[in-house]
Amino acid sequence: MKAKLKININTMIVLVFLTLSACGVLYPLVYVVSAAFSPGNSIASLNIVPFGDGVTIKHFQHLFKNTNYLIWFRNTLIVAMSTCICTVFISSLTAYIFSRFRFTFKKTMMTAMLILQIFPSFVGMVAIYVLLLRIGGLDTLWGLVLVYLAGNIPYNTWLVKSYLDTIPRSLDEAAIIDGASYFTTYLRIIVPVARPILTFLAIASFTAPWMDFIFPKLILRSANKQTLALGLFSFVTDRKNEFTTFAAGSLLVAIPFIIFFIASQNLLISSLGASTIKE
Repeated sequence: MKAKLKININTMIVLVFLTLSACGVLYPLVYVVSAAFSPGNSIASLNIVPFGDGVTIKHFQHLFKNTNYLIWFRNTLIVAMSTCICTVFISSLTAYIFSRFRFTFKKTMMTAMLILQIFPSFVGMVAIYVLLLRIGGLDTLWGLVLVYLAGNIPYNTWLVKSYLDTIPRSLDEAAIIDGASYFTTYLRIIVPVARPILTFLAIASFTAPWMDFIFPKLILRSANKQTLALGLFSFVTDRKNEFTTFAAGSLLVAIPFIIFFIASQNLLISSLGASTIKE
C-alpha cells in the first residue's frame, strides 16, 4: 500500500512539473497570438491574461492596407526559394563529385570547406559588404541569395557527401555501362536515391533565410527590397511601439510554416530517419 501511494505521489509530482513546464513554454506563444488580436498598440497596454482585452482584426487590416507587408513577403519568398533550390542543386552535385571521383587536392578542398564552418558568419561581414559593393550586389535580392548560398555550401556538401558514400557504387556503374553520362547518373540515379537527405536539406535551407535579420540589414537598403524580418522590426523600434502589429505580422509568417510542416510531417520524419542504404 505504501509503495503504491509512493508511486502515485511521484506520478503527481512529474505531472505537475511537466504541466508547469508546458505552461512556461506555451504562454509566450499564446501571448503573441492574443496580442495580434488585441486592441491598442503598446505592449504595456496589453492585459497579462491572453485575450483579456477583447478581439479585433484591425492590426491585420493595417498590415495589408497601410504597409508593404505583401512586398516583404514576396521578397522573403524569393530569397528563401532561390537559396533552397540553389543550395540543394549545388551542394548535391558537389557532394556527388567528391564522393565518386578522385582528383588532385580533393582532401585539401574538403578540409578547407570544413575549416570555413569554424568561423562565425559575422566575422566576414566587412568582406561580404566590400565584395557585394564591387560586384553591384548591394541592395539586391540576388546579392542576399549569394551570401546565404556561400554560407550553406561548405557544411551541406559534407552532409550530403556522407550520405552519398553509403550509396552502393554498383548503381553508378550499372548506369554508366548502359550508356548514361555522369550527369545523367547524378540526375536519374543519385538524386532519387538520396531524396531523404535532399528533402531535409531543402527544408533547412528554406527555413534559415526566412526570418534572418543580420544579413538583410547589412545588404538591403531600399524600402521595396526589405524582407519580413526588416519590415516587422520597423514596428518595434525606438520611434515606434506597435507591438500588436508586429505580433500580427509574426503570426502570419508562422502560419505557412505550420501548414507546411503538418503536410510534410511524414516525409520529414522519413528524411531524418533514413541514414544508410545496404547492398
